[in-house]
Amino acid sequence: MSDLTGQRIAVTGGASGMGAALLAPLAAAGARVVSLDRSEAAGRAAAEAAGIAGFVACDVSDKGSVDAAFAESAALLGGLDTLVHAAGIAPASPAEDITVEAWDQIFAVNARGTLLTNQAAFRLIRDGNGGAGGRILNFASGAGVSGLPNKAHYSATKGAVVAWSRTAAKEWGKHNVTVNMIAPAIATPMYAKTRSEMSPQALAALDARLATDMPIDGRLGDPERDFVPLMLFLCSPGARFLTGQIYAIDGGLLMVR
Repeated sequence: MSDLTGQRIAVTGGASGMGAALLAPLAAAGARVVSLDRSEAAGRAAAEAAGIAGFVACDVSDKGSVDAAFAESAALLGGLDTLVHAAGIAPASPAEDITVEAWDQIFAVNARGTLLTNQAAFRLIRDGNGGAGGRILNFASGAGVSGLPNKAHYSATKGAVVAWSRTAAKEWGKHNVTVNMIAPAIATPMYAKTRSEMSPQALAALDARLATDMPIDGRLGDPERDFVPLMLFLCSPGARFLTGQIYAIDGGLLMVR
């Protein structure tokens, strides 16, 4: 189920975090992989370290950049079977202090970026695979389902990702293109940054909540141990009959219904 031999996979947000954590395992499973990120130096370094097919600079909030990057990625890979759309940002702010500029910025990256990358991937998969179809995996979040204090604008974008993904799944299924979501609770540099922005009281409250509400371990998971195995399956042809779903890789925190 995790044999990806011959699969062609693009990963956005591949310069760091969960995107970067996927590169080497995908390649080891037999896939040809291209990483896309707006951070060129870090992105190229991560791609070289993982031994994948290549790196392509891409600003997911800009249509011209996305279209050009996906065309280049498809040329490197010889087509596209799967998009893993991990790129995103997660700034913190009390809801009452969120500015219009901050709101627009996070929606440009997280929501518009999902629109643009999904559209670009869909066209490549639909038109280039002889009807065989493929897979799109978007990063949702428990924040988009149940909310997350101090990140109302982030939560709103992830709610948009959920609604978009389920609708696209309904529309694109006739082309054998599946659209699914993951809601990960995995330790990453982004999570470390979030913790650094919290007050000691808020941090203690978060850790206490995780210890109580997360049945497995009571803390965020490890990328290699907890995140990669399911992602390999979801990127495989074995996941062809799954679409419109949220897969919570979170130790039981969200328990999606």
